[in-house]
Amino acid sequence: MVNPSPVSDVDITVSTGYAKIFDFIFKQLVWGCAFLVALILLWIAWIVFQDAQLAIHDFGIGFLFSKDWNVSEEKFGGLPYIYGSIVSSFIALIFAVPLGLAVAILTSENFLPQSIRTPIGFMVELIASIPSVIIGLWGIFVFIPVLMPLQQFLFKAFGWIPLFSSEPFGPSMLMAGLILSVMILPTIGAISRDVLLAVPPQLRSASMALGATRWETIWLTLLPTASSGIVGATILALGRALGETMAVTMVIGNSDIINISLLAPGYTIPAVMVNQFAEATGELHIGALMYLALVLFVITLGVNSLAILLVQTIQRRTQGA
Repeated sequence: MVNPSPVSDVDITVSTGYAKIFDFIFKQLVWGCAFLVALILLWIAWIVFQDAQLAIHDFGIGFLFSKDWNVSEEKFGGLPYIYGSIVSSFIALIFAVPLGLAVAILTSENFLPQSIRTPIGFMVELIASIPSVIIGLWGIFVFIPVLMPLQQFLFKAFGWIPLFSSEPFGPSMLMAGLILSVMILPTIGAISRDVLLAVPPQLRSASMALGATRWETIWLTLLPTASSGIVGATILALGRALGETMAVTMVIGNSDIINISLLAPGYTIPAVMVNQFAEATGELHIGALMYLALVLFVITLGVNSLAILLVQTIQRRTQGA
């Protein structure tokens, strides 16, 4: 009788027979899909770069700092649109991050019965499925009229502050930021909740066993442990805010004058592309719009690259702590 091999001598990573063939096919398929995604990304970037060549050649790097946008005189500068995209997205993060974290904590902890937490989480995630044009219409007919008294109050009470120095008339940079915060709230809330639920329960038990209260456990143990995932969710939401088109176009006012006041109208890169691309006939005009698209592409790639570095840095510090 042959004695079975000791368990320690068995290498479960080694495949034989048909399993080895299927493993090989699966590995090649995964590699192929990964390269296909990278290839599509490079292809998009190359097409946008080619179409923007004429504007890049004529305006150079000065395009990024020029405020002139006159189609009839073929003078194009992208600063008002770059400024509007960054400011409106930043406003969105200011409101969406604390709200998203609150939703994540509420739906991952047992402050409320499960029968209430589940519908709340579902409703927040459901916002992500609403088309942006519908959110834009809601912004025009409901959101702006409801918040108009708030804008007027900010102007009358804090008009001496440059951020609120313009008399509001409805659409504004602030309204665009608030609409964007509603749109990116599900991304931050849902991903942060899943990350908090993935924190090992032993950490919570150890913290409370040492005498920490519920809030101390959440603030000092759970959130730091899940910080890499929360940062990733925030940057992912920022990427969506930068590229959002229809809803922002409908509530931002579409003014290419740079005004530091948040109550004044503004413009964004996606908004100007939506409004002008279909009517653009001159090659230089199309090239300028594609130059803006290339700038947005670079900003988004930069933001996502920064997110990856932040997440890796936080993970290393967490593991080293």
